[in-house]
Amino acid sequence: MSRMYVKKRILKVCMVFSFLWFVWFFVYRDGLGDVADNNNIPKFQIEMEQSNKLGVNKLENHKQSKNLKQGPLQPQPLNLNMDNKARAAANTLPQQPREDAKHANPNQNADAKAEEIVPGIENIEKVDEEKQEEIPNGNVNINVGEDRKAMNKPKDIPTGPGELGEGVHIDVKSLTPEEKGRYDRGWKENAFNEYVSDMISLDRSIEDSRDPECKTMVYSDNLPDASVIVTFHNEAWSVLLRSVHSIINRTPPELLKEVILVDDFSDRPHLHAPLEEYMSRYEKVKIVRASKREGLIRTRLLGYDVANGTVLVFLDSHIECAEGWIQPLLDPIARDKTTSVTPVIGVIDFTTFRFKLAKAKDVQVGGFDWALTFNWHVIPESERARRNFKDYLVARSPTMAGGLFAISREYFTHLGTYDEGMNIWGAENLEISFRIWMCGGTLVTAPCSHVGHIFRKRSPYTWPGKNILLRNNLRLAEVWLDDFKTYYYSRISKQQMNETNYGDVSERKDLRKRLNCKSFAWFLKNVFPEMYVPGNSLASGEIRNKAKPVCLDGLDKIEADNHLKTYPCHQLGGNQFWLYMNDNSFRRDVVCFDYHTLKKEIQLMSCHGMHGNQEWEYREVST
Repeated sequence: MSRMYVKKRILKVCMVFSFLWFVWFFVYRDGLGDVADNNNIPKFQIEMEQSNKLGVNKLENHKQSKNLKQGPLQPQPLNLNMDNKARAAANTLPQQPREDAKHANPNQNADAKAEEIVPGIENIEKVDEEKQEEIPNGNVNINVGEDRKAMNKPKDIPTGPGELGEGVHIDVKSLTPEEKGRYDRGWKENAFNEYVSDMISLDRSIEDSRDPECKTMVYSDNLPDASVIVTFHNEAWSVLLRSVHSIINRTPPELLKEVILVDDFSDRPHLHAPLEEYMSRYEKVKIVRASKREGLIRTRLLGYDVANGTVLVFLDSHIECAEGWIQPLLDPIARDKTTSVTPVIGVIDFTTFRFKLAKAKDVQVGGFDWALTFNWHVIPESERARRNFKDYLVARSPTMAGGLFAISREYFTHLGTYDEGMNIWGAENLEISFRIWMCGGTLVTAPCSHVGHIFRKRSPYTWPGKNILLRNNLRLAEVWLDDFKTYYYSRISKQQMNETNYGDVSERKDLRKRLNCKSFAWFLKNVFPEMYVPGNSLASGEIRNKAKPVCLDGLDKIEADNHLKTYPCHQLGGNQFWLYMNDNSFRRDVVCFDYHTLKKEIQLMSCHGMHGNQEWEYREVST
């Protein structure tokens, strides 16, 4: 055998071994490595990766109810996308009077109609079948939104309807008859655009447009935990769930003791078993139910009775919390438990659901008028100076709107909670505002705390009882206004007073004495010196036309087109109540009759006390 032949055989053997080694190293070995690696991956992580491919986060807590089939670990902070559990719960949405409601998600025909139905919203992604699954009985489609790990990272922000707090505009003409029926029904039942709400993810992103100082604010190291109490009555499904999601998503877990949902005797089916089932996965969510219609005041007290947090945060059920919302509420209370704090209330447009945050320099504080109506005021110059003109610092506020505020649970108890003699809602916000100030506390607004609220033009609910607001106002006036109550009484008719039984207020008067509260004169002098006090007027009441039963009527708005009108006299005061003052001006609170020389009409403008176009001479004319 020649030497050349041996060399060739050796070379062939080497080539075969090289090929086998190559196959083992790059194919078989890598395959074993993958198997080994997967064996070391916890089961919940594999499930997470698989579910993320579907765009649905299925991570849930191990300690779920027995009815839940899935539920490995749930990360903190929670990012609650509406998952299969939500779809199952929503399946039991009421069939009557919604018998023609085939789909609750307006994105049903998103592929064909996205640009027609939602003009002005760019880059709306098509809805994946995995993300929008049909409920077994075909009644409802739910928009689960985009799956994302970190809400505040721009690269993770989705591009669906309503993201970054943008509004969604509906081309109503492009809706099918079925969709138009749901669109109209949502407006009728809720007085806001439920159709649009159902399009928006429950975890939608909100642009963090807080002032720079708010983002770098340093808070106390010992912030107390909070019980967030949310009362609701016949609330829309997606709006209520989005409220809860925003609370949990944007509250550090260590600061959130619990979320207490208090049902004020709702009769919509989706707020019973489906809501119980949906919320059962979240250990921090409790549901308390009233046995009869109680109204906001007593329903909030049901939540207070079961609350365990150091601080109580009262919220409405149609809100969204912005990033960093709770720390500015808790910090002043951590420093002084007699301080109560309100957030800046942003506007969620009731048509488009656009979320708009106010800048710190534009923040206003609460006031009131002598009809005991809450109103907003610019921050007085004296208060701005007290804060060294730093707009991001808390501002003292004479009153609060009442829907959203935080208060120490201990101090709330000490103050006597709410007046349980008041019914439903109305006047409780002014009553507790006066009580906080007059009984040793402080009320402030935190410009760095933002909570959006859906403001409606009408209430979709019915109320049991008669003259509810008048009754509550009379209780407030009798207990807290002292002699200044005469200014309120001048605004209402004697007939109204005689027909309204405001109940026994002796217990509330005893509470005021027990707390050693100051006088209302002290409040006006030290807390709200900007408040106009009428003093002695030459005349008061309605201004009636002698020829026919019409009276001068006008709103308390400082607007260019706000001019006096004539309406049939109703003898209820209100917009037909006027004062004729010693300086010959006609006024109500801060607005005066002002003659516009060009338009030759009487407008309502801010009172300036300079006579001129606001001076009127009254003459007796014999007929």
